[in-house]
Amino acid sequence: MRVGVFYFPTDYGIHTAELARALEDRGFDSLFVCEHTHIPVSRRTPFPGGGELPKRYIHTHDPFVALSFAAAATRTLLLGTGVALIPQRDPIITAKSVASLDHMSNGRFIFGIGGGWNVDEMENHGARHATRFKLMRERVLAMKEMWTKDEASFHGEMVNFDPLWCYPKPKQKPYPPILLGGESDHTLRRVVEFCDGWFPRPRGFVAKEGVARLKAMAEKMGRDFSTLSITVFAAPNDAAALADYAEHGIQRALLAVPDLDRDGILKALDKLAPLAAAHKS
Repeated sequence: MRVGVFYFPTDYGIHTAELARALEDRGFDSLFVCEHTHIPVSRRTPFPGGGELPKRYIHTHDPFVALSFAAAATRTLLLGTGVALIPQRDPIITAKSVASLDHMSNGRFIFGIGGGWNVDEMENHGARHATRFKLMRERVLAMKEMWTKDEASFHGEMVNFDPLWCYPKPKQKPYPPILLGGESDHTLRRVVEFCDGWFPRPRGFVAKEGVARLKAMAEKMGRDFSTLSITVFAAPNDAAALADYAEHGIQRALLAVPDLDRDGILKALDKLAPLAAAHKS
């Protein structure tokens, strides 16, 4: 199992290039960055974590711009979105962003995706909360066409375009791994149908049971379980918990980079580094 981190790439925190170098130097596997295009002032949608919305949600850089700086500053660190909010993203533009970053980073990108929780945020992009997963599915399928076909077309209920050229193609073939966030059985069906990995949070997630759930869904839907992976988002900073993940076949665990200033973040990474060092395979 590998150990990486996730981070809200804020304009008041550490620069992603410096963070990426620090992670690579300390032996971490990967850097995943979160996404919110904006936060509506109305705050009509309650924060799922309860209480006030943390400051970091309002101050995030664009994930693909942030990861481009991280890619340029490193050689081996894997780079991921955790998660890109697909219902809020044009599929043609996003397909090009993914392919460009993967191509220019020499195949180091991992595409973590999700449907989103902020209703008014997605509505500002013309998406509807009730149909966000249908829209996400069609956009992912359309992007796969653009990544794998010279002349790609797609005709769905919510995504529709005639043959087009979209280059570059991703460095990874057929495309970067697609990980879907969520914990429900609906999520597992979507993972098996059109993704490459599951991206659960640890709340309510037990490694042995989680692996069994995903394997059962793969068998039910006729997919080879060995083609799927599990990355735990916001994994506990606990050696015993990570050892349990590794024992049961979890491929990757992502620890949280705290919402601190530069010096505070670097000190936190020094404390987390032994957990990464303990898991190198």
